[in-house]
Amino acid sequence: MNWFKGRHFNHDIITVAVGYYFRFNLSYRDIVEIMADRGVSVHHTTTMRWVHHYGAIFRRLWSRHRQATSQSWRVGETCIKVNGSWNYLYRAIDNQGLTLDFSLRKQRDYLAAYHFLKRLLNCLATDRYGATLKAIKQVAKDGLLDLKSHQCSKYRNNLIEQDHRFIKRHRVQSAGFQNIRTAASTLAGVEVIHAMRKETRRNGSIFGFSVITTLQQMLVA
Repeated sequence: MNWFKGRHFNHDIITVAVGYYFRFNLSYRDIVEIMADRGVSVHHTTTMRWVHHYGAIFRRLWSRHRQATSQSWRVGETCIKVNGSWNYLYRAIDNQGLTLDFSLRKQRDYLAAYHFLKRLLNCLATDRYGATLKAIKQVAKDGLLDLKSHQCSKYRNNLIEQDHRFIKRHRVQSAGFQNIRTAASTLAGVEVIHAMRKETRRNGSIFGFSVITTLQQMLVA
């Protein structure tokens, strides 16, 4: 499928712009400067629209190929401010630190945790937040999870707490999200690039991680 059909810019230009934004702690205006150094004149609002559009596409493409590598998972959430209000990014990784899934929710409550946990059917390690525990009990009641496989330990869950730092650090240069739709799409792109970078590091590639090469391979797969 041609993901760049109808775009006024070449697909390589778009891939570089959104790839750098998702990978590094940059603002839209930083991307404009980087592109200008390469002889490409693009407005920061155009870059913003690319980010909002391709973040969701990258998530769909990544979701097709991701595979669980472990039977032990870590689940947690971190706060993301959207239009002046706190929202909650639910995240799951395995015990090797590889990303399994993520979901941005307006509330940190039972329903948000329940809908996220329904997709995670193996051994879970979570924190002790009450809404999460209630959701796990309901998932088990629905027959989707053996309650014995759940472990509640802040120490075992340190792995995902540390993994949250990448998302937090990436938002330093941002002017903030205006609505949950664009926030979810932007964070999806950030999460996907972060996930693929961790996979490359785990596999011990001698050439290291290249965000542009990785995105190009995913787009044509």
